[in-house]
Parts: sequence; structure tokens; C-alpha cells
Amino acid sequence: MQLLQPSLLPAAADIARHRHREPYATVVLTGAYEEAGDAGRMAARAGEVLLHGPFSAHRDRISAKRTVVLDLPLPFDGRDWPARARLADPEWIVRLAERDPAEAVAALLSELAPAPANEEEELPDQLSAVLRASASPRIGEWAAARGRSREHVSRSFEKLYGVSPAAYRADCQAKRTWRMIVASKDSLAGIAVEAGYADQAHMTRAVTTLTGMSPRRWRVAVGGAVPV
Repeated sequence: MQLLQPSLLPAAADIARHRHREPYATVVLTGAYEEAGDAGRMAARAGEVLLHGPFSAHRDRISAKRTVVLDLPLPFDGRDWPARARLADPEWIVRLAERDPAEAVAALLSELAPAPANEEEELPDQLSAVLRASASPRIGEWAAARGRSREHVSRSFEKLYGVSPAAYRADCQAKRTWRMIVASKDSLAGIAVEAGYADQAHMTRAVTTLTGMSPRRWRVAVGGAVPV
């Protein structure tokens, strides 16, 4: 594994929504930045860690302060990582990464502590939490219940998250389904129903578009049988 060094983020930058195939953790060493993605909108400050599963997508807003981070690769598997955590000694992780990245990752995972939850007060953040759920209401109905139009809610959401609410929900659904496929031996047909797809073919298209591989190929890749 390549030796890893901290990197300086561009000050006051607004980085458009983008996707990472590989899972990774970002340790914030100095400064701060905000991420709007798979786990909602989170502000990360020095001493905190943001963890990203495979195929994560997010938009970033970097603080005007000098912000230095260390990105560490995480195991590529189906586990559902906590989105945000704290580290008692981030500099120790940095020293390990400069010498042995595998040891740094192991230490990171053993030292994570819960971080205070961010308060999700704005309407787009409330909608993000709803869209991440396995069964979410229609966006228009949700907006109307709060005295807003679907168009207003969608514009506000896309301004913060860089993606439409409908596309965000589909993305979260596909990632949740992928984790079910690689972490269980349930039939693919059964997973399609549980995940809320109209049929197995619909699920296959969604997962293949997200990951570049079909559910059957993922089952073979992780060494499992492929029940239909």
C-alpha cells in the first residue's frame, strides 16, 4: 500500500457533487469543511472523521481557513460505515500513515468515537433524511405537508446537494441495495422486492449503473452462490 500524506484543500472552494468508487475516511487535521452527500449535510472540524462507503457521492464546501485532511482507504465490503466520528489523536494516525497505511487504517477503525450529531434544521436537510429511508413519501406530498411546492423544495435541495431529490433518492436506494447483495445470501428476486424495486430487472439496471457490475457478478465476486 502506498504511503499516505496529508493534503491541503483549496480555501473557500465549492466542489461540485462527485462520486468515489472506493470507500475511504477523511481525517480533518486543521480547518473545516462541509459535505452534503449520502449521509445528509455534515460539518467536519479538526479531530473529526467522515467515512464514505463504496460509490459515495457528495458536494463539498471548504472553509476559508487553512484546511488539511488525510484520506485513508477503507475495506471494500458491504458494511454500513458510521458517517461521522471523532479521533482522540489524529496526529498519531498521520504518523502511522506515513510509515504503514494498513496499520493506520486499523488504528483508525479501533479508535473511532461517536461524534455529536449535526442539527438538520433546514428543509433540504430534513428532506435528505426522508429520502435516505427505505420507504419515503412522494416528494410533492412531503413538500405540500410543509406548505411548500414541489418545485421550491426541489430547487432548495439541488442548491445544497448538487442533485435533484429524485436522483438522490434513487442513488441512496441503489447503494442500499448493493450492500444487501454483497452482505447477504438472500435471493436477488427477494432483495429486489425488499429494496422497493418494481422487479429484479429494474434493480439490476440500477445497481449496474451505480457500480459497473450486475448483482449476479457481485455475488460471484464476493464468493457467494447466486440464488435467483
